[in-house]
Amino acid sequence: MGTADKNIFMGKTGWLFLILMICIMSSLHAQQDAQYTQYMYNTVSVNPAYAGSRGHLSIAALYRNQWLGLDGAPETQTLNIHTPMGYRGVGLGLSIVNDKIGPTSETYFDVDFSYTIQTSWEGRLSFGLKASAHMLDIRYSELDEFEVDPQLQSQQDIQNKFSPNIGAGVYYHTDRFYVGLSAPRILETSHFDESSVSTAKEQINMYLITGYVWDLNPFLKFKPTLLTKAVQGAPLQVDLSANFMMNEKFIGGVAYRWDAAFSGLFGFMLSDQLMLGLAYDREITELGAATFNDGSFEVIIRYDFIRNIGNLKSPRFF
Repeated sequence: MGTADKNIFMGKTGWLFLILMICIMSSLHAQQDAQYTQYMYNTVSVNPAYAGSRGHLSIAALYRNQWLGLDGAPETQTLNIHTPMGYRGVGLGLSIVNDKIGPTSETYFDVDFSYTIQTSWEGRLSFGLKASAHMLDIRYSELDEFEVDPQLQSQQDIQNKFSPNIGAGVYYHTDRFYVGLSAPRILETSHFDESSVSTAKEQINMYLITGYVWDLNPFLKFKPTLLTKAVQGAPLQVDLSANFMMNEKFIGGVAYRWDAAFSGLFGFMLSDQLMLGLAYDREITELGAATFNDGSFEVIIRYDFIRNIGNLKSPRFF
């Protein structure tokens, strides 16, 4: 192996080792939820009060591959479906979130319930509850090829460790504006015994999300959005995006994750019911400068079961 190849290999191994330590290091107290660049199309994953707010049955699937080219980097899949129930203000939703980082895999099975009241001619205020079943896998056996603490390598693999959780949120929207505050996981669950060499405690992640839709002209709309995530023991995460929608068919824009990444976003309304969204992130941290990190990629597809499109007086832009 040449010197250059060896340096690249050592660099990749170093970053992988860092990721593994983030996942399973001793006294890991600030576990965070999966992150999304296209959060504006995936709101129900972070706020249960959003369930049913689109006014019809909606189903969405998202895939995110973070830090392309780096083995063991985060990989996330989500699937959610939600709908209003009759005319009583009740909304229901089901979600599955699978998040994989290195030798760890987490899967959430969520049930969302919302209740909406009309506050004005255009305003709606929703309250939401989330019930979660969390399954955790850790494959210590995969650490054998890395030079890590022998105590970690000697641990028994953890398979389908179950823990419940609950969440809550509030969400207000009109035809053009929305704002929501939520905590999808409220219980601070410890995933390991105190006697274990590795400990992980699920912290409360607080989310603030908001956005607006401006008509710049009859053919062009401006859609700025903001997502703020706060969790104890980790830096405040702020995501800003600015999207432009042309002819209600094509969406293009940029996003900035504070001190972390720049992103490009593209969306296509393939029909009045089907939307495809793409995003590409480029890290501005030291990890982003690594030659083997090709950025992060995200794709989302959403289908709305609109019964009578011709009578849809107020199309939803969020």
